[in-house]
Amino acid sequence: MKVLFLNGPNLNLLGQREPEIYGRLTLAEIEFQVRQRAARLGIAVDFHQSNHEGELVTWIQNAKGNCDVIVLNAAAYTHTSVALRDAISAINLPTIEVHLSNIHAREEFRHRSLIAPVCCGQILGFGAGSYLLALEAAVSVTENRN
Repeated sequence: MKVLFLNGPNLNLLGQREPEIYGRLTLAEIEFQVRQRAARLGIAVDFHQSNHEGELVTWIQNAKGNCDVIVLNAAAYTHTSVALRDAISAINLPTIEVHLSNIHAREEFRHRSLIAPVCCGQILGFGAGSYLLALEAAVSVTENRN
């Protein structure tokens, strides 16, 4: 089993950007935690981060046939990107939306996710733990598909 973790804009600034909202861990530290848990579960993981919407779209498109599940933290693109939504829809691969913060407890404009309707689920509000929960959800989604 292989899980692709995709991270959108500004997540490269984790650990220094608004730690009261996003926590003090860097994206590399979160990735390390996920890789440790994935190794114990016998799961291959791949991580990418981009501040560019088109690059995220390309990675989503290229995932078909190369991984079993996508875990996507689209960050600000969650609320604005029809392109990401369409890419997820086009490849018909289970995609889990993940966020460090609870987007529904924040500013009104963050309450609506354009990608949620084409994802199999959302995990949010558990800080770095959201990524570990998403890994567990990826296992569950794959087991339920087979």
